[in-house]
Amino acid sequence: MKIDTNILVAMTDANQNFSKVVRMVDENGMAVILKNNKPRYMVVDFAEYEEIKAARAKLINEASDEIIKENLEVFEELAK
Repeated sequence: MKIDTNILVAMTDANQNFSKVVRMVDENGMAVILKNNKPRYMVVDFAEYEEIKAARAKLINEASDEIIKENLEVFEELAK
């Protein structure tokens, strides 16, 4: 995963200056908080979160439909 270095903020900076994190989100749509110099948390705009949540639900539904389709005979047998 590629991460834009303009959206990175250290945990200590985020703790001491959360308004900096909010500004990053306002300007870039997200901010990534580093813990021990590794990406650990992502702060996103609430509208972006709703889109992520919807996309995730769609992927889960598609995957479950595919599993059911591939194993329909087994599920029918189990249902007896």
